[in-house]
Amino acid sequence: MKQEHIVKTVEPGSIAAELGIEPGDKLISVNEKVIEDVFDYHFYVNDEELTLLIQKPDGEEWELEIEKDYEEDLGLTFTQGLMDEYRSCRNKCMFCFIDQMPKGMRETLYFKDDDSRLSFLQGNYITLTNMSDHDVERIVKYHLEPINISFHTTNPELRCRMLHNRFAGEALKKVDRLYEGGILMNGQIVLCKGINDGEELERSIRDLSKYLPLLQSVSVVPVGLTKYREGLFPLLPFTKEDAKEVLDIIEKWQRQFYEEFGLHFIHAGDEWYLLAERELPEEERYDGYLQLENGVGMLRLLEEEFAEAMEELPGDDRCVEVSMACGVAAYDHLEKLVKGLQEKYPNVAVYLYSIQNEFFGEKITVSGLITGQDLKKQLDGKPLGTRLLLPCNMLRDGEEVFLDDVTLSELKETLQVEIDVVKSSGQDLVNAILRTDVGEEK
Repeated sequence: MKQEHIVKTVEPGSIAAELGIEPGDKLISVNEKVIEDVFDYHFYVNDEELTLLIQKPDGEEWELEIEKDYEEDLGLTFTQGLMDEYRSCRNKCMFCFIDQMPKGMRETLYFKDDDSRLSFLQGNYITLTNMSDHDVERIVKYHLEPINISFHTTNPELRCRMLHNRFAGEALKKVDRLYEGGILMNGQIVLCKGINDGEELERSIRDLSKYLPLLQSVSVVPVGLTKYREGLFPLLPFTKEDAKEVLDIIEKWQRQFYEEFGLHFIHAGDEWYLLAERELPEEERYDGYLQLENGVGMLRLLEEEFAEAMEELPGDDRCVEVSMACGVAAYDHLEKLVKGLQEKYPNVAVYLYSIQNEFFGEKITVSGLITGQDLKKQLDGKPLGTRLLLPCNMLRDGEEVFLDDVTLSELKETLQVEIDVVKSSGQDLVNAILRTDVGEEK
């Protein structure tokens, strides 16, 4: 069924606003071309000369001629972000995190997307199994990049088994077409113990390297295992020794790729270094932090930004008393940063709390999966100072709600403390700690 493209918002001062386009209006065509979805829209509105056909709610049609700069945005968003239905995942991956969530959470958390348009727009990773030939042709035609791909393995038979989809191995051939079309890509491998590690990981790295330099980076991250795995494939957690072996493989290939291509290409998620109790790689080995969203280099970048921000500060005797909460994985690194800050600011007290993930299980150690109820339970009655600092990735994007639907105001009410949500940079963290009042920096 053809989708109707209803305008949701019009940016003030934009081209669309100047032309009188309003929320509720319907976009019929651009340059007499019917818009299939957001891929078409982004491609056609890039032109310097446009003819838009808009239908008002009363049925009146406006034909609007526009002259603008190339790639200048019109300032419109639509009621459906993709201007089409979202495509759900057809796989039944043995490691899928959504299958490991408890019942009773909000419905949107159970939606599994595998949509190539979200890969381009939001950086989501796709398996290619849900991508048609038509999708591939349009990506190449419109040169939409980068496209982020969940490889997991390049062994076709193993990929079919891991994704529980008989077409998963064949889908890898679409990478060749993207490569031939000159499309930039990034990849990820979710590593499962005894399944796609060891020799299989070596094979995957070797096979994927043939797509360099268009395949810019591949991250290797450990499978996340919650306590809700009854009836699912019996996966085992990685040990410290396992992590060392994984890092040895990755670092061996990094040296080889850097010598040949000037890129490290294959990257280990921060969790491997924490589990192996090894020092994080130096900044140069992250190739510009291409895989931050996958937890690759987040801690190193935080440390570098924090150190840079501290270099600019003279230090003083201000008195500050705040608290911070984080996942188990980041605790030691944050503690080191706080101690460095206190060398310049001896009267700054920071109560740092490592939150055990009782909601999903103790094997989940990242801050982004901490729930409001765990914060309530583990911080209630603790010294919190005048403010509690929480990383922004604990909250739903753009909202003040945790994964379990506990709101920021509910947490504030329970703990009886002001809460500052801190952005992800080291500079933001320094600013948040040193403020003597909300909104005021000394």
